[in-house]
Amino acid sequence: MTLSIIGAGFGRTGTLSLKLALEQLGLGPCYHMNDVFTQAGHAQRWRDAFRSGDADWDSLLQGYRAAVDWPPAHFWRQLAAHYPAARVILTVRDPDAWYESISSTIFPAQRRPLPASDDPHYAQLVMPRELILHGTFGQVEDKAHVLSIYDAHNAAVQAQIAPPRLLVYDVKDGWGPLCAFLGVPVPAAPFPRSNTQQDFLDRLKAPGV
Repeated sequence: MTLSIIGAGFGRTGTLSLKLALEQLGLGPCYHMNDVFTQAGHAQRWRDAFRSGDADWDSLLQGYRAAVDWPPAHFWRQLAAHYPAARVILTVRDPDAWYESISSTIFPAQRRPLPASDDPHYAQLVMPRELILHGTFGQVEDKAHVLSIYDAHNAAVQAQIAPPRLLVYDVKDGWGPLCAFLGVPVPAAPFPRSNTQQDFLDRLKAPGV
């Protein structure tokens, strides 16, 4: 099995809904940040990838047909080059709505105190902080700065991935654009909606998250 779909959209753009949709279409398993917490050793491997800029992608993503959300979205260039036949989906949403969502979920989560470095959950908790807070945004208090990073990222994906290979996608549009892009029938079941702000905050209360 090799990666056939690369999600290039930032977190809080409907990436978990996209993961569930792809799996419902038979295009999974789909890697997502949630998998970092279930796959032993993956957090440290992503930390190593962040530091070096590359990884053994076939090994790291073995068994997955798709990868969305952070951390894979951070490496969209490397993944697109390594898997030239894979299609790229850039999930987007209204910038102000995206900022309101990420500033009330992911950003506060990454500012929580970290456990000691010998804690078994340390790598899982520090990796998103290194990659998202420091490696992507630098600082998150200035909305204009954060939105400039968001806009620049989306523009870079659209500039570097040829249109036939790329879908710019708002999950609010449901099955239609996604299924047309992938060349699969539209399911009878409703499009999955998941990971609301409250879902995210509730999940943070779980041990080790």
